[in-house]
Amino acid sequence: MRNGFCGGAAISSEVLLFFWTLGVPVYQIYGMTETAGVCFAQRAGATRLGCAGLPIEGVDYRRADDGELLVRGISVFKGYLFDDAATARTIQNGWLGTGDVVEQEPGGEIRVVDRKKDILITSGGKNITPSLIENALKDSSFIREAILLGDGRHFLAALIQVDLDTTGKWAQERGIAYTTYRSLAQNSKVRELIAGEVSRVNERFARVENVRKFIILSKELDHDDGELTATMKVRRRIIEMKFREEIESIYGNAA
Repeated sequence: MRNGFCGGAAISSEVLLFFWTLGVPVYQIYGMTETAGVCFAQRAGATRLGCAGLPIEGVDYRRADDGELLVRGISVFKGYLFDDAATARTIQNGWLGTGDVVEQEPGGEIRVVDRKKDILITSGGKNITPSLIENALKDSSFIREAILLGDGRHFLAALIQVDLDTTGKWAQERGIAYTTYRSLAQNSKVRELIAGEVSRVNERFARVENVRKFIILSKELDHDDGELTATMKVRRRIIEMKFREEIESIYGNAA
């Protein structure tokens, strides 16, 4: 293998460095169905960690006032079949709105901040990029998924799914008995373990970006239950509805 490419979601810098250390360069790419696949790609000389490279030939781009990435070019689709309204919302003046907020790094590479619709705005008016904090939490080998909460709230919280394999092994090594994911997730020692992981992540962020409360989910998120997409991405809005009781236990009636 001479080269690898990674796209679809953010990836940990540690994972990329692991492969580069092995001598296998893994280039990050960015694209969507509406751009016929890849429209940005890293290449030799443009390999900044956490970025998605430069535009491919034939693609122009710019950033909207709110940071959304807009693209146009020969690979951008003409519109949605039999849905003129959706096409009009997505393509304006020839520019395709990707729905992703990006930053531009020195050298021209783009860095995807988050989905525009997923940006959290706290009750204090602070814009929070959930994926940065969620990915930092998921860097822990004990945390499989993390869903950040806090839109319109006065502090951040999180729903956490522990990793059954690594957390289960940790529990076995300490003589902590469990039979299912649920019994493991509800164990007080496991909660202490995850609290320590959350505290370590909080040290990396500003106080307003700290996760002040969390709940460990009593079930694993599942595609069949509608909680994950076919590519195993979290369906944030559906999860917030399905676990509204857990969220209410965090925030109560407070806004």
